[in-house]
Amino acid sequence: MKNPITKGTVTAAMLTLVSFACSDKFLDVPATGQLALSQTTSKAGLEALLLSSYAQLNGRGFSRATSSFNWVRGSVSGGEANKGSNSGDGGGNTNFSTFQRYEILPTNGDINDKWRGMYEGISRANAAIRALASAGPDLTATDKTRITAEARFLRAHYHFELKRSFNMVPYIDESLDYGSGIEKVTNATDIWPKIEADFKFAVDNLPATQGAVGRANKWAATTYLAKTYLYQKKYTDAKTLFDQVIASGTTSDGKKYGLVENYTDVFNAAKDNSQESVFAIQAAVNTGDVSNSAQELDLNFPYNTGSNGPAGCCGFFAPSFELANSFRVSATGLPLLDGSYNTGANQLKNDQGIDSKTAFTPDAGPVDPRLDWSIGRRGIPYLDWQVHPGLDWIRDQSYAGPFSPKKFVFYRSQDKSLTDGSSWTDGYSAINYNIIRYADVLLMAAEVEIEAGSLETARNYINQVRTRAANAATWVKTTDGKNAANYVISTYTTAFASKEAARTAVQFERKLELSGEGHRFFDLVRWGIAAPTLNSFLAYESAKLPTGYSGAKFTAGRDEYFPIPQTQIDYQGKDILKQNPNY
Repeated sequence: MKNPITKGTVTAAMLTLVSFACSDKFLDVPATGQLALSQTTSKAGLEALLLSSYAQLNGRGFSRATSSFNWVRGSVSGGEANKGSNSGDGGGNTNFSTFQRYEILPTNGDINDKWRGMYEGISRANAAIRALASAGPDLTATDKTRITAEARFLRAHYHFELKRSFNMVPYIDESLDYGSGIEKVTNATDIWPKIEADFKFAVDNLPATQGAVGRANKWAATTYLAKTYLYQKKYTDAKTLFDQVIASGTTSDGKKYGLVENYTDVFNAAKDNSQESVFAIQAAVNTGDVSNSAQELDLNFPYNTGSNGPAGCCGFFAPSFELANSFRVSATGLPLLDGSYNTGANQLKNDQGIDSKTAFTPDAGPVDPRLDWSIGRRGIPYLDWQVHPGLDWIRDQSYAGPFSPKKFVFYRSQDKSLTDGSSWTDGYSAINYNIIRYADVLLMAAEVEIEAGSLETARNYINQVRTRAANAATWVKTTDGKNAANYVISTYTTAFASKEAARTAVQFERKLELSGEGHRFFDLVRWGIAAPTLNSFLAYESAKLPTGYSGAKFTAGRDEYFPIPQTQIDYQGKDILKQNPNY
């Protein structure tokens, strides 16, 4: 069989020809683009195979909608953000406005990329497991068990992503050669039991601490298994595991899980892998490849910022009016759980349609302090860059609204050190994305406590999250050290009146605490309230941005899940892959 010589090997091959003109050994060039078995059976080779599956977490090689961050599906479809920019930007294979309006067709390229990207991650995990059968002598039994457990954890994660995105999908393990066209697997069987089995194996076989930060450990697996139970409403099983994590869980390098003191530190690249991080996509910059960064977020910055703002482009992922209003609180500092935040004077004052040269005074009413760590708005300091100028940083307010993304934005003091300046934008940053963080754990645990009837324990967990947000020393300040807005927040000081009241409280707390982190849409679907909540959102938001939301409607019984990509049905056969209902 011929060994191909690529452009990168031509010079070396020619030098070899000069030295060995009388020999044919120069023809023995290893094939490029693939690994020989001997390269994958050593400990180093097996670790590399495993790490390649971790590398797929940010969706590299596919579209921005492929990442396990899910900012497009989880937050844009969840009503936390508009697509942003303007109506003409983001066409073709990044047409995120279809996610905004629930007009997703089986032919959409982004959903096909999501499918392919998740199965690529699964394929890489399976490759590591298969290679273990031929492991070399430098791999110990302990190493084999750990690598298998990590690979099965990652395989479970990718299947979990597919399950909650598409619902009925094929489950692929190391025994199958999926994607070759030789073996075809139907989507007729619910894969939750298989996901559970993989996570259980990881729980039983992963160490409590790891040799490298970012690798999944026993506690990450325990948490993810509990989350899997929660999605299936197996509350008793989930409670047992959440109790263990809260009591004993530690990060991959042995720190006890907890809430960091400063809310915004969760989104600061210099503070990554804190005790709040349970499992995260690890981002790195200045490595020679921007795909190692938080590359799926490169569009999500204020627009036209010049030298006084981050990245300079592109105005995507603009927080919605409805989300901004949600941070309104009562005079006592509790959220307006009755929905009145979208009415009258409770609506957050904004600068929609107001030129940056025209005087504007920000809202003076009481707001949750997490508002200004989550949303960029006019008149409020934007990290250490400058006071947000409003319209000058918005590409098209009539389409995107007046707000800018803020959570996953780097500081001015970090530019070029914690960002990658080798490409077209500094927007390739080193900020990790926490797939699961401890505040998320507390709020998921609060949910299961409510269903178990332990309303006081649930109140305690919710209050832990709110107490961290109430640390006045960490609120956004003006240059003279004063609070940048009228921040008021308190805990729930009296018992919840009922399970329903407690559910309302924890669901709204997840909206505030985890806004813009890709959870909202999936939460609404699993709570069974997606249709009424999102259609109410659409009615409100479309009055503010009629162009962006023209014709938008969430259809119950269809839009809870993506359609199965038509490309995959065509490839596998419609007798193998069945389309989701009503597509």
